[in-house]
Amino acid sequence: MGDRSCGSVLPGADAPTVSMKNGEARVNEMAVSKLPAGTAALTKGLKLLDIVADAERPLQFSQLLACTDFSQPTFARILRTLIAFGLVRRDQASGCYLLGHRFLQLSRKVWESFDLSAFAAPVQRDLSAKLGETVTLFVLDGEQVRYIDEQSGIGLGVRIDPGLRVPLHATAAGKALLAFHEPAVTRALLNALSLAPCTDKTITARDKLQAELTLTRARGYAIALEEYLPGVHSVAVAIIGKDGVPIGGLAVHAPSSRMNETTVHAVGRDLIAAARRITGAAGSVAVTSSPRPRARDDAGALKLRCVLPWGAQLGESPLWHPGEKVLYWVDILKPSVCRFDPVSGENYARDIGKLVSAILPVADGRLLLATQDGLEWFDFAAATLSPFVDPEREMSHNRLNDARIGPDGAIWIGSMCLDASRPSGALYRVSRDGRFAVKETGIAVSNGLGWSPDRRTFYFVDSVTGQIFAYDFAFDEGALSNKRVFARIPQTEGRPGGLAVDCDGGVWVAIWDGWRVDRYRPDGSFDRAVHLPVPRPTSLCFAGEDLATLYITSARTRLPLEVLSEAPLSGGLFACTPGRVGQHGHCFLG
Repeated sequence: MGDRSCGSVLPGADAPTVSMKNGEARVNEMAVSKLPAGTAALTKGLKLLDIVADAERPLQFSQLLACTDFSQPTFARILRTLIAFGLVRRDQASGCYLLGHRFLQLSRKVWESFDLSAFAAPVQRDLSAKLGETVTLFVLDGEQVRYIDEQSGIGLGVRIDPGLRVPLHATAAGKALLAFHEPAVTRALLNALSLAPCTDKTITARDKLQAELTLTRARGYAIALEEYLPGVHSVAVAIIGKDGVPIGGLAVHAPSSRMNETTVHAVGRDLIAAARRITGAAGSVAVTSSPRPRARDDAGALKLRCVLPWGAQLGESPLWHPGEKVLYWVDILKPSVCRFDPVSGENYARDIGKLVSAILPVADGRLLLATQDGLEWFDFAAATLSPFVDPEREMSHNRLNDARIGPDGAIWIGSMCLDASRPSGALYRVSRDGRFAVKETGIAVSNGLGWSPDRRTFYFVDSVTGQIFAYDFAFDEGALSNKRVFARIPQTEGRPGGLAVDCDGGVWVAIWDGWRVDRYRPDGSFDRAVHLPVPRPTSLCFAGEDLATLYITSARTRLPLEVLSEAPLSGGLFACTPGRVGQHGHCFLG
């Protein structure tokens, strides 16, 4: 698979084509054909601005030039002009080019005159027509939510009167605003709320509400299942304005008989896309990704099978427990911890009421979980938690993600921003006494971790950048050095997730939105792909008595309904025998 040097490649001014960002055309064919004469230079300048704005990461001079068909003198002249007008600036440290501060000044003028109702109205109508349900526009009004507009669906449904004020804690609209507001504002609002029950399903405990807000931030939308009105489900998303502050939100309301606990998540994805169309600033990095077209596969040859059609929102962290002969795994957004018995086919789930991302074995038979509150001891039978250590106690916008026990007996765990909107993640090593050390920073979405059979190489994934890194690993002191790119997956092919290393040193990686798992040879070269009937495999591990079975978790979160109809097993647990054997796992020496 090749790599790309820029986010979008634009042809010359005479070519009637499009520049794409987040699936939306920035300049369409008709617009190009109607450009007045004498605007070639302006057109080239605007195209260069699009390239700077749309690039996945800031680009240097030569990289920007490669994204155009301009001659170097023309390119340099246009770039200098854009810099002179403050529309582009050069970062002195990296030599890369970014949008200039003049855009901030212009955006403030736009927001000062921004009419939320006017911009939202056509989006509301389109979404209501698509779903056949009521779509409302809402804003924060003191310590309540106020609905300011309604677009009703076809036929009988839920009616919401504009002007109606409802509680923050009992509605999807309120939870969306609480989850995405600045932490200080959210804390002040939570302290002021009485949390009175509206129905018997209303969340009235502050710790449970806070856990719900963390889940809302992680998945990008809020859900209220009969929490305000019996028989009514709703899902909502915040509309983000300047400086990342919510200026309102969109909600869909429907009878619980039509929008159930499964379909509500697909509606959440539609809402995120709708909010983005209103301001261009809603949602998170992960939301913009979409599954690539499905490739026909070799699943039959490998006897790939869905051993558990569970429908997890975000299945992750499969762990083979050789003593119990079961497979543990988690659903991050349920949130729950599961124990699957390969012999009986039964899956036992424990809902834990807070975001959970990984499960880890301990030498004395106990288990550790990575949750929104750090690393916690977990009793599966009783479904109880007790704290161990939290490396990011003061970072409320972050959460822990994938984790593994290293050959040194320590916990290696990565973190990420809750909504994947900034590279605030890090990699930690946690020793048996609870002390932790930062090993890496600046990670967007920390993911798969693993070690080579000789323990000399450590692998680590940053999903957003599409890179699998390799480090030299010093076993005795758990030190990392000589960081390098082991493999890179272009965004058009999907994004790397969890990984596992076999006994021959092959690195197996789940490719989110790629419908497959890839294997890389120890030298980083591509070996083969295992194609799946679902677009979003998440993680994997070798399991069984001989470690010859590869188990693969998957997700259905944020998949559109048309994709779910093609891939109904999304969120299921899969298994195959790829002809390779895994390594024996390690236990935490706690």
